[in-house]
Amino acid sequence: QVQLVESGGGLVQAGGSLRLSCAASGRAFSRYAFSSYVMGWFRQAPGKEREFVAAITWGPGSTYYADSVKGRFTISRDNAKNTVYLQMNSLKPDDTAVYYCAAGVRLRVTVQGSYDYWGQGTQVTVSS
Repeated sequence: QVQLVESGGGLVQAGGSLRLSCAASGRAFSRYAFSSYVMGWFRQAPGKEREFVAAITWGPGSTYYADSVKGRFTISRDNAKNTVYLQMNSLKPDDTAVYYCAAGVRLRVTVQGSYDYWGQGTQVTVSS
């Protein structure tokens, strides 16, 4: 099993910043090192479908972003700590959502079905 635990969400004013963290643990990492996983961030706003935000591939990682966050959000990973981060700058009210961390081994990084494991989510609220 894999456990993904997100943290760092909260309430912030528009223009502010937050950094989300996702710590990974569990038996699956005994077979596949954390660095072998594609790690993704998705979000779901009230009344909307869950959508792709960002992803980072294995090793030091190639990064991918949704157009809506490109230039404002940065995904990174610390393989020694089994942790992936999402630095969010210049936040907008439209960024308000529950943010989910996900782990998988497939390269279709924007597709939810490519991910095998999901966290419980952390709420991000951006006030205007």
